[in-house]
Amino acid sequence: MLYPLYEMNHAAMAPMRFLADAGLAFWGNQFNPLAHTSLGRSATASLHMFERATRRYDKPRFDITSTQIDGKEIAVREEIVWQMPFCNLVNFKKDLAAKSKPQTKLLMVAPMSGHYATLLKGTVEEMLSDYDVYVTDWNDAREVPLSAGAFDLDDYADTLIAMMHHLKSRVHIMAVCQPSVPVMAAVSLMSAANDPLVPLSMVLMGGPIDTQRNPTAVNKLAQEKGSKWLQDNMIMNVTGGHAGQGREVYPGFMQLGSFLAMNADRHVKAHKELYQSLVEGDETDSERHRIFYDEYMAVMDLTAEFYLQTVDRVFVHFDLPHGTYRHRGQLVDPAKITKTGLMTVEGERDDISGVGQTEAAHDLCRNIPSAKKLHHLQMKVGHYGVFSGSKFRAEVAPKIKGFFQKIEK
Repeated sequence: MLYPLYEMNHAAMAPMRFLADAGLAFWGNQFNPLAHTSLGRSATASLHMFERATRRYDKPRFDITSTQIDGKEIAVREEIVWQMPFCNLVNFKKDLAAKSKPQTKLLMVAPMSGHYATLLKGTVEEMLSDYDVYVTDWNDAREVPLSAGAFDLDDYADTLIAMMHHLKSRVHIMAVCQPSVPVMAAVSLMSAANDPLVPLSMVLMGGPIDTQRNPTAVNKLAQEKGSKWLQDNMIMNVTGGHAGQGREVYPGFMQLGSFLAMNADRHVKAHKELYQSLVEGDETDSERHRIFYDEYMAVMDLTAEFYLQTVDRVFVHFDLPHGTYRHRGQLVDPAKITKTGLMTVEGERDDISGVGQTEAAHDLCRNIPSAKKLHHLQMKVGHYGVFSGSKFRAEVAPKIKGFFQKIEK
Protein backbone atom coordinates (compact mmCIF):
# COMPACT_ATOMS: atom_id res chain seq x y z
CA MET A 1 0.00 0.00 0.00
CA LEU A 2 2.95 2.36 0.48
CA TYR A 3 3.50 3.04 -3.22
CA PRO A 4 -0.05 4.31 -3.90
CA LEU A 5 0.04 6.27 -0.62
CA TYR A 6 3.23 7.95 -1.76
CA GLU A 7 1.61 8.84 -5.09
CA MET A 8 -1.55 10.08 -3.37
CA ASN A 9 0.46 12.23 -0.98
CA HIS A 10 2.37 13.77 -3.86
CA ALA A 11 -0.88 14.56 -5.66
CA ALA A 12 -2.50 15.91 -2.48
CA MET A 13 0.36 18.35 -1.97
CA ALA A 14 0.00 19.82 -5.47
CA PRO A 15 -2.40 22.65 -4.44
CA MET A 16 -0.12 23.61 -1.56
CA ARG A 17 2.90 23.67 -3.87
CA PHE A 18 0.89 25.89 -6.21
CA LEU A 19 0.21 28.32 -3.35
CA ALA A 20 3.89 28.20 -2.37
CA ASP A 21 4.87 29.10 -5.93
CA ALA A 22 2.38 31.99 -5.89
CA GLY A 23 3.83 33.15 -2.57
CA LEU A 24 7.36 32.99 -3.98
CA ALA A 25 6.26 35.06 -6.98
CA PHE A 26 4.98 37.73 -4.56
CA TRP A 27 7.66 37.76 -1.86
CA GLY A 28 10.54 37.11 -4.23
CA ASN A 29 9.58 39.83 -6.73
CA GLN A 30 12.42 42.36 -6.74
CA PHE A 31 9.93 45.14 -7.46
CA ASN A 32 8.07 44.36 -4.26
CA PRO A 33 9.48 46.68 -1.56
CA LEU A 34 8.62 44.07 1.07
CA ALA A 35 10.92 41.55 -0.63
CA HIS A 36 13.96 43.37 0.77
CA THR A 37 12.74 43.39 4.35
CA SER A 38 13.51 40.82 7.02
CA LEU A 39 9.91 39.62 6.77
CA GLY A 40 10.11 39.25 3.02
CA ARG A 41 13.38 37.34 3.06
CA SER A 42 12.11 35.03 5.81
CA ALA A 43 8.87 34.36 3.91
CA THR A 44 10.77 33.67 0.69
CA ALA A 45 13.16 31.30 2.47
CA SER A 46 10.31 29.41 4.18
CA LEU A 47 8.30 29.01 0.98
CA HIS A 48 11.41 27.92 -0.91
CA MET A 49 12.16 25.26 1.70
CA PHE A 50 8.55 23.99 1.59
CA GLU A 51 8.56 23.77 -2.19
CA ARG A 52 11.83 21.81 -2.24
CA ALA A 53 10.67 19.46 0.53
CA THR A 54 7.45 18.49 -1.27
CA ARG A 55 8.41 18.37 -4.94
CA ARG A 56 9.24 15.30 -7.02
CA TYR A 57 12.69 15.89 -8.42
CA ASP A 58 12.99 15.31 -12.16
CA LYS A 59 15.81 13.41 -13.78
CA PRO A 60 18.76 15.84 -13.93
CA ARG A 61 20.60 16.71 -17.12
CA PHE A 62 24.30 16.36 -17.80
CA ASP A 63 24.41 19.78 -19.51
CA ILE A 64 27.97 19.24 -20.73
CA THR A 65 28.40 21.42 -23.80
CA SER A 66 32.18 21.76 -24.12
CA THR A 67 35.58 20.54 -22.96
CA GLN A 68 39.15 21.80 -23.15
CA ILE A 69 41.68 20.00 -25.37
CA ASP A 70 45.17 21.46 -25.76
CA GLY A 71 43.93 24.81 -24.51
CA LYS A 72 41.09 24.97 -27.01
CA GLU A 73 37.38 24.81 -26.20
CA ILE A 74 35.75 21.92 -28.06
CA ALA A 75 31.99 21.67 -28.43
CA VAL A 76 30.35 18.55 -26.98
CA ARG A 77 26.92 17.08 -27.65
CA GLU A 78 25.10 14.09 -26.17
CA GLU A 79 24.02 11.31 -28.51
CA ILE A 80 22.25 8.04 -27.75
CA VAL A 81 24.19 5.46 -29.77
CA TRP A 82 22.59 2.25 -28.47
CA GLN A 83 19.52 1.52 -26.43
CA MET A 84 17.29 -1.04 -24.82
CA PRO A 85 14.19 -0.58 -22.64
CA PHE A 86 16.19 -0.37 -19.42
CA CYS A 87 19.21 1.61 -20.61
CA ASN A 88 20.52 4.09 -23.15
CA LEU A 89 24.19 4.25 -24.05
CA VAL A 90 25.09 7.94 -24.24
CA ASN A 91 28.16 9.19 -26.08
CA PHE A 92 29.58 12.65 -25.41
CA LYS A 93 30.58 13.45 -28.97
CA LYS A 94 33.26 16.08 -29.50
CA ASP A 95 33.55 18.28 -32.56
CA LEU A 96 37.15 17.30 -33.32
CA ALA A 97 38.95 18.09 -36.54
CA ALA A 98 38.66 15.42 -39.20
CA LYS A 99 42.39 14.66 -39.03
CA SER A 100 42.47 14.35 -35.23
CA LYS A 101 43.77 11.11 -33.80
CA PRO A 102 40.83 8.97 -32.57
CA GLN A 103 40.59 8.87 -28.79
CA THR A 104 40.39 5.57 -26.91
CA LYS A 105 36.85 4.72 -25.87
CA LEU A 106 35.97 4.82 -22.19
CA LEU A 107 32.76 3.11 -21.06
CA MET A 108 31.58 4.49 -17.71
CA VAL A 109 29.11 2.19 -16.00
CA ALA A 110 26.91 4.30 -13.76
CA PRO A 111 25.47 2.73 -10.61
CA MET A 112 21.95 1.37 -10.74
CA SER A 113 21.33 2.07 -7.07
CA GLY A 114 18.63 4.70 -6.98
CA HIS A 115 20.31 7.77 -8.46
CA TYR A 116 20.57 8.65 -12.14
CA ALA A 117 23.69 8.44 -14.29
CA THR A 118 24.07 12.24 -14.02
CA LEU A 119 25.65 11.52 -10.63
CA LEU A 120 28.79 10.98 -12.74
CA LYS A 121 28.73 14.43 -14.37
CA GLY A 122 31.97 15.47 -12.68
CA THR A 123 33.58 12.15 -13.58
CA VAL A 124 32.61 12.59 -17.23
CA GLU A 125 33.86 16.18 -17.34
CA GLU A 126 37.24 15.17 -15.93
CA MET A 127 37.83 12.31 -18.39
CA LEU A 128 36.23 13.89 -21.44
CA SER A 129 39.21 15.80 -22.78
CA ASP A 130 41.36 12.66 -23.02
CA TYR A 131 38.86 9.92 -23.91
CA ASP A 132 35.86 9.19 -26.08
CA VAL A 133 33.39 8.83 -23.20
CA TYR A 134 30.27 6.66 -23.15
CA VAL A 135 27.93 6.36 -20.15
CA THR A 136 25.24 3.84 -19.24
CA ASP A 137 22.12 5.95 -18.71
CA TRP A 138 19.80 3.61 -16.80
CA ASN A 139 16.05 4.16 -17.14
CA ASP A 140 13.61 4.43 -14.25
CA ALA A 141 11.99 0.99 -13.89
CA ARG A 142 8.59 2.56 -13.17
CA GLU A 143 8.63 3.95 -16.71
CA VAL A 144 9.51 0.64 -18.42
CA PRO A 145 6.39 -1.29 -19.54
CA LEU A 146 5.89 -4.85 -18.32
CA SER A 147 6.04 -5.95 -21.96
CA ALA A 148 9.78 -5.18 -21.90
CA GLY A 149 10.27 -8.15 -19.55
CA ALA A 150 12.48 -8.49 -16.50
CA PHE A 151 15.94 -7.10 -15.78
CA ASP A 152 18.26 -8.90 -13.36
CA LEU A 153 21.99 -9.28 -12.67
CA ASP A 154 22.44 -11.63 -15.63
CA ASP A 155 20.70 -9.11 -17.91
CA TYR A 156 23.01 -6.43 -16.53
CA ALA A 157 26.15 -8.35 -17.53
CA ASP A 158 24.65 -9.20 -20.93
CA THR A 159 23.86 -5.52 -21.48
CA LEU A 160 27.46 -4.51 -20.79
CA ILE A 161 28.81 -7.15 -23.17
CA ALA A 162 26.37 -6.03 -25.87
CA MET A 163 27.51 -2.42 -25.42
CA MET A 164 31.17 -3.35 -25.77
CA HIS A 165 30.40 -5.33 -28.91
CA HIS A 166 28.49 -2.33 -30.27
CA LEU A 167 31.52 -0.09 -29.71
CA LYS A 168 33.55 -2.46 -31.92
CA SER A 169 36.89 -1.83 -30.21
CA ARG A 170 38.66 -2.66 -26.98
CA VAL A 171 37.61 -0.07 -24.43
CA HIS A 172 38.54 0.96 -20.94
CA ILE A 173 35.59 0.19 -18.69
CA MET A 174 35.00 2.06 -15.44
CA ALA A 175 32.52 0.84 -12.81
CA VAL A 176 31.41 3.26 -10.11
CA CYS A 177 30.26 1.44 -6.95
CA GLN A 178 27.43 -1.07 -7.50
CA PRO A 179 28.30 -2.13 -11.10
CA SER A 180 31.74 -3.38 -10.03
CA VAL A 181 30.29 -6.89 -9.62
CA PRO A 182 28.45 -7.18 -12.98
CA VAL A 183 31.39 -5.50 -14.74
CA MET A 184 33.77 -8.10 -13.35
CA ALA A 185 31.30 -10.81 -14.33
CA ALA A 186 31.04 -9.46 -17.89
CA VAL A 187 34.82 -9.19 -18.32
CA SER A 188 35.28 -12.69 -16.86
CA LEU A 189 32.76 -14.15 -19.32
CA MET A 190 34.37 -12.36 -22.27
CA SER A 191 37.81 -13.54 -21.19
CA ALA A 192 36.65 -17.15 -20.81
CA ALA A 193 35.19 -16.98 -24.34
CA ASN A 194 38.41 -15.47 -25.77
CA ASP A 195 36.35 -12.51 -26.93
CA PRO A 196 38.61 -10.25 -29.06
CA LEU A 197 36.78 -7.20 -27.66
CA VAL A 198 37.64 -7.93 -24.04
CA PRO A 199 38.37 -4.53 -22.44
CA LEU A 200 41.85 -3.04 -22.32
CA SER A 201 41.33 -2.35 -18.63
CA MET A 202 38.67 -2.16 -15.96
CA VAL A 203 38.61 0.39 -13.16
CA LEU A 204 36.50 -0.55 -10.14
CA MET A 205 35.70 2.38 -7.85
CA GLY A 206 34.22 1.91 -4.38
CA GLY A 207 32.57 -1.35 -5.39
CA PRO A 208 31.27 -4.25 -3.25
CA ILE A 209 33.47 -7.05 -4.62
CA ASP A 210 33.91 -8.75 -1.23
CA THR A 211 31.59 -7.32 1.43
CA GLN A 212 32.99 -9.71 4.05
CA ARG A 213 35.92 -7.32 4.35
CA ASN A 214 35.44 -4.38 6.69
CA PRO A 215 31.60 -4.55 6.46
CA THR A 216 29.72 -1.25 6.72
CA ALA A 217 26.29 -0.59 8.23
CA VAL A 218 24.82 -0.98 4.73
CA ASN A 219 26.42 -4.40 4.33
CA LYS A 220 25.36 -5.56 7.79
CA LEU A 221 21.75 -4.46 7.29
CA ALA A 222 21.47 -6.38 4.01
CA GLN A 223 22.96 -9.50 5.59
CA GLU A 224 20.81 -9.31 8.72
CA LYS A 225 17.54 -8.73 6.86
CA GLY A 226 18.18 -10.95 3.84
CA SER A 227 16.35 -10.99 0.53
CA LYS A 228 13.20 -12.64 1.94
CA TRP A 229 12.59 -9.82 4.45
CA LEU A 230 13.34 -7.23 1.78
CA GLN A 231 10.96 -8.97 -0.63
CA ASP A 232 8.18 -8.77 1.93
CA ASN A 233 8.84 -5.23 3.13
CA MET A 234 10.58 -3.24 0.40
CA ILE A 235 9.24 -4.54 -2.90
CA MET A 236 6.14 -2.81 -4.28
CA ASN A 237 4.08 -2.64 -7.44
CA VAL A 238 4.21 0.51 -9.56
CA THR A 239 0.94 2.44 -9.54
CA GLY A 240 -0.13 5.97 -10.39
CA GLY A 241 -0.47 5.63 -14.14
CA HIS A 242 3.26 5.21 -14.89
CA ALA A 243 4.31 3.30 -18.00
CA GLY A 244 5.60 0.48 -15.82
CA GLN A 245 2.36 0.12 -13.88
CA GLY A 246 2.19 -3.34 -12.30
CA ARG A 247 5.96 -3.91 -12.35
CA GLU A 248 7.53 -5.05 -9.07
CA VAL A 249 10.20 -2.57 -7.99
CA TYR A 250 12.34 -1.39 -5.15
CA PRO A 251 11.09 2.23 -5.04
CA GLY A 252 13.49 5.10 -5.38
CA PHE A 253 11.83 6.93 -2.51
CA MET A 254 12.68 4.02 -0.19
CA GLN A 255 16.31 4.14 -1.27
CA LEU A 256 16.39 7.91 -0.82
CA GLY A 257 15.04 7.50 2.70
CA SER A 258 17.87 5.09 3.44
CA PHE A 259 20.47 7.51 2.03
CA LEU A 260 19.12 10.39 4.11
CA ALA A 261 18.90 8.31 7.30
CA MET A 262 22.56 7.27 7.04
CA ASN A 263 23.70 10.87 7.49
CA ALA A 264 20.61 12.53 8.92
CA ASP A 265 22.49 15.07 11.04
CA ARG A 266 24.52 16.25 8.07
CA HIS A 267 21.43 16.71 5.87
CA VAL A 268 19.51 18.56 8.60
CA LYS A 269 22.47 20.86 9.09
CA ALA A 270 22.73 21.47 5.35
CA HIS A 271 19.08 22.49 5.12
CA LYS A 272 19.36 24.78 8.13
CA GLU A 273 22.31 26.42 6.43
CA LEU A 274 20.31 26.75 3.20
CA TYR A 275 17.50 28.52 5.06
CA GLN A 276 19.97 30.91 6.64
CA SER A 277 21.66 31.55 3.28
CA LEU A 278 18.31 32.39 1.71
CA VAL A 279 17.43 34.77 4.53
CA GLU A 280 20.81 36.47 4.23
CA GLY A 281 20.68 36.58 0.43
CA ASP A 282 23.81 34.46 -0.03
CA GLU A 283 23.11 33.31 -3.58
CA THR A 284 26.42 31.50 -4.04
CA ASP A 285 25.90 29.20 -1.06
CA SER A 286 22.23 28.55 -1.83
CA GLU A 287 23.05 27.72 -5.47
CA ARG A 288 25.72 25.25 -4.36
CA HIS A 289 23.13 23.55 -2.13
CA ARG A 290 20.53 23.52 -4.91
CA ILE A 291 22.88 21.88 -7.41
CA PHE A 292 23.86 19.13 -4.97
CA TYR A 293 20.37 18.32 -3.71
CA ASP A 294 18.67 18.55 -7.10
CA GLU A 295 20.88 15.59 -8.02
CA TYR A 296 20.76 13.83 -4.66
CA MET A 297 16.96 13.96 -4.32
CA ALA A 298 16.26 12.73 -7.86
CA VAL A 299 15.80 8.97 -7.64
CA MET A 300 14.60 6.09 -9.77
CA ASP A 301 12.95 2.73 -9.08
CA LEU A 302 14.92 -0.51 -9.53
CA THR A 303 13.47 -3.77 -10.78
CA ALA A 304 12.72 -6.11 -7.90
CA GLU A 305 14.61 -9.02 -9.44
CA PHE A 306 17.80 -6.98 -9.87
CA TYR A 307 17.65 -5.53 -6.36
CA LEU A 308 16.92 -8.84 -4.61
CA GLN A 309 19.55 -10.76 -6.58
CA THR A 310 22.14 -8.12 -5.74
CA VAL A 311 21.35 -8.36 -2.03
CA ASP A 312 21.35 -12.16 -2.10
CA ARG A 313 24.44 -12.78 -4.24
CA VAL A 314 26.64 -9.83 -3.27
CA PHE A 315 25.77 -9.04 0.35
CA VAL A 316 24.40 -12.29 1.80
CA HIS A 317 26.12 -15.20 0.05
CA PHE A 318 29.27 -13.41 -1.22
CA ASP A 319 29.16 -15.36 -4.49
CA LEU A 320 32.15 -13.71 -6.20
CA PRO A 321 34.74 -14.19 -3.42
CA HIS A 322 33.35 -17.65 -2.64
CA GLY A 323 33.67 -18.74 -6.29
CA THR A 324 29.96 -19.54 -6.62
CA TYR A 325 28.82 -16.65 -8.83
CA ARG A 326 26.97 -17.97 -11.89
CA HIS A 327 25.70 -16.28 -15.02
CA ARG A 328 22.84 -18.20 -16.63
CA GLY A 329 24.25 -21.37 -15.10
CA GLN A 330 27.85 -20.73 -16.16
CA LEU A 331 30.37 -20.31 -13.36
CA VAL A 332 32.00 -16.88 -13.46
CA ASP A 333 35.75 -17.17 -12.90
CA PRO A 334 37.71 -13.87 -12.62
CA ALA A 335 40.92 -15.93 -12.83
CA LYS A 336 40.16 -16.22 -16.58
CA ILE A 337 40.96 -12.52 -16.97
CA THR A 338 44.50 -12.19 -18.34
CA LYS A 339 44.41 -9.52 -21.07
CA THR A 340 42.58 -6.78 -19.15
CA GLY A 341 44.34 -4.42 -16.77
CA LEU A 342 42.82 -3.90 -13.31
CA MET A 343 42.75 -0.74 -11.21
CA THR A 344 40.79 -0.41 -7.97
CA VAL A 345 40.02 2.82 -6.14
CA GLU A 346 38.74 3.16 -2.57
CA GLY A 347 37.98 6.04 -0.22
CA GLU A 348 39.44 6.09 3.27
CA ARG A 349 36.13 7.28 4.78
CA ASP A 350 33.74 5.29 2.57
CA ASP A 351 30.76 4.25 4.71
CA ILE A 352 29.02 2.32 1.91
CA SER A 353 31.81 0.12 0.50
CA GLY A 354 34.37 -0.43 3.25
CA VAL A 355 38.11 -0.23 2.68
CA GLY A 356 39.34 -3.53 1.26
CA GLN A 357 36.09 -4.56 -0.41
CA THR A 358 37.11 -3.30 -3.86
CA GLU A 359 40.77 -4.16 -3.48
CA ALA A 360 39.65 -7.80 -3.13
CA ALA A 361 39.31 -7.85 -6.92
CA HIS A 362 43.09 -8.23 -7.19
CA ASP A 363 42.98 -11.54 -5.33
CA LEU A 364 40.19 -12.84 -7.55
CA CYS A 365 41.87 -11.71 -10.78
CA ARG A 366 45.05 -13.56 -9.88
CA ASN A 367 46.19 -14.16 -13.47
CA ILE A 368 46.41 -10.52 -14.50
CA PRO A 369 50.14 -9.63 -14.62
CA SER A 370 51.22 -7.46 -11.70
CA ALA A 371 52.44 -4.81 -14.15
CA LYS A 372 48.81 -4.39 -15.20
CA LYS A 373 47.44 -3.97 -11.69
CA LEU A 374 47.11 -0.90 -9.50
CA HIS A 375 45.28 -0.11 -6.25
CA HIS A 376 44.72 3.42 -4.98
CA LEU A 377 43.37 4.36 -1.54
CA GLN A 378 42.28 7.98 -1.60
CA MET A 379 42.72 9.56 1.79
CA LYS A 380 40.18 11.91 3.41
CA VAL A 381 37.25 11.10 1.09
CA GLY A 382 34.01 9.21 1.54
CA HIS A 383 32.03 7.23 -1.03
CA TYR A 384 31.25 10.09 -3.41
CA GLY A 385 34.76 11.54 -3.15
CA VAL A 386 36.06 8.41 -4.87
CA PHE A 387 34.62 9.57 -8.21
CA SER A 388 33.79 13.27 -7.83
CA GLY A 389 34.95 16.45 -6.15
CA SER A 390 38.24 18.26 -5.77
CA LYS A 391 40.32 15.29 -4.55
CA PHE A 392 39.03 13.16 -7.40
CA ARG A 393 40.08 15.80 -9.92
CA ALA A 394 43.45 16.49 -8.29
CA GLU A 395 44.53 13.01 -7.20
CA VAL A 396 42.33 10.14 -8.40
CA ALA A 397 41.72 11.10 -12.05
CA PRO A 398 45.44 11.66 -12.85
CA LYS A 399 46.24 8.19 -11.51
CA ILE A 400 43.49 6.65 -13.63
CA LYS A 401 44.70 8.44 -16.74
CA GLY A 402 48.28 7.38 -16.01
CA PHE A 403 47.13 3.77 -15.61
CA PHE A 404 45.25 3.90 -18.94
CA GLN A 405 48.34 5.27 -20.69
CA LYS A 406 50.46 2.48 -19.25
CA ILE A 407 47.98 -0.17 -20.39
CA GLU A 408 47.76 1.29 -23.90
CA LYS A 409 51.55 1.06 -24.49
